[in-house]
Amino acid sequence: MEALDTLILSRIQFAANISFHILFPTITIALGWVLLFFRVRFSQTGDDKWMNAYRFWVKIFALSFAMGVVSGITMSFQFGTNWPGFMETVGNIAGPLLAYEVLTAFFLEAVFIGIMLFGFSRVPGWVHMLATGLVAFGTTMSAFWIIVLNSWMHTPQGFEMRDGVAFATDWWAIIFNPSMPYRFAHMMIASFLTVAFLVAGVSAFRWLIGDRSREVRAMLKTGITLGAVLIPVQIFVGDSHGLNTLEYQPAKVAAMEANWETQPSVPLVLFAIPDEEARENHYEVAIPNVASLILTHKLDGVVPGLNDFMAEDGTPLHPPVAPVFFSFRVMVGTGMAMLALSWVSLWFMYRRHHRHEGQTTGHWLAVEGLPKPFLWAMVPMAFSGWVATLAGWYTTEIGRQPWLVQGVMTTEMAVADVPAPLVLGTLITYLAIYAGLLVAYIGVIVYLATKAARGDGPGTTAPDPALAPAE
Repeated sequence: MEALDTLILSRIQFAANISFHILFPTITIALGWVLLFFRVRFSQTGDDKWMNAYRFWVKIFALSFAMGVVSGITMSFQFGTNWPGFMETVGNIAGPLLAYEVLTAFFLEAVFIGIMLFGFSRVPGWVHMLATGLVAFGTTMSAFWIIVLNSWMHTPQGFEMRDGVAFATDWWAIIFNPSMPYRFAHMMIASFLTVAFLVAGVSAFRWLIGDRSREVRAMLKTGITLGAVLIPVQIFVGDSHGLNTLEYQPAKVAAMEANWETQPSVPLVLFAIPDEEARENHYEVAIPNVASLILTHKLDGVVPGLNDFMAEDGTPLHPPVAPVFFSFRVMVGTGMAMLALSWVSLWFMYRRHHRHEGQTTGHWLAVEGLPKPFLWAMVPMAFSGWVATLAGWYTTEIGRQPWLVQGVMTTEMAVADVPAPLVLGTLITYLAIYAGLLVAYIGVIVYLATKAARGDGPGTTAPDPALAPAE
């Protein structure tokens, strides 16, 4: 019983650590490229609104980068303290991949982030722009190597087992394993969507508290447009990723759909309460045939059922159904809210521009066209990317259970023999610290936005007189 308690607590602790950590790389991966966009636009136009936007968001980038590095170091220690069996079994593969991240990402970021943060007035403009681009590239490379390792754990290729230890036989197959391209694309777009709605949400907040400066207009348009363009792309990539998962991890897909029997013409379950003991769903609300259509692109396509993944003694060989089922729907629901808000907001701004074309010369979108309820909706949606990312992460990682490395080692095989009370104590400590840090992080963003709106910080260019706000 103690071993089981240790396993569960260790899993919760690692989930808590990685949930907190992933929030910040999700921002920095894309925010670096958005900062490069602001920097390039300033160089092209000489318009201070772009540099003011850069100076405002580079502070949030620096804060997010620092939080990500510190929480990442804490998380990495758990490989030794909580999961020694992982490195003992697959360390010959995981170790080099993590080292490649350090060599190609951390060194690059460490060298150039100082120039990016403090070098605008100290180095030539092209050097500052290059530093921004290299830091952005470094964050992307960091994401690449982490996704490579995580994807390999889901769809392991290019190795052989010798005396219970994995040895690489084909690094190309390891790096470009079957699920890696889909996971990497899905994560990169998720990061850009996170930043798009963060930029839009913070800019909407500044607008609502009275900041009508030109950089707020530019940032709001940038965030909404980026979100509106990328969310349909993410839906397409997500569909492709789902088809790949259906091929390599059918039990996960069965849990995502709460589908118990392998059969054709499977309905899409919008809501249900899965019951693993009875092997059925309660209070099910479903649309006929749609799950088959989505997963097989045929109305009568066959979808795997959870009952196919049972041991002879009745032990489930599939992931826990309810967490995977609900987290997947939270991710999809958040994505649909992103789609609706960004597209309708874009339509209002575009319509306003064409109705008042003479008043808005030089501006292809008019922020004044946005009704206040949409601006207010964008403020809480500033962190909608976090919600969708965490829900998707839980779907992926819980959906892999009971495997740690699919078909190679189970989670139970890797856990450390540590007393459960010790794990519980550190878990509580982590949760308390992370809760405090998260509140402080959001508080700093609100403080920076409020300060900029008052004209006390970056983001202080004068309002555009040709674009007086509509009452």
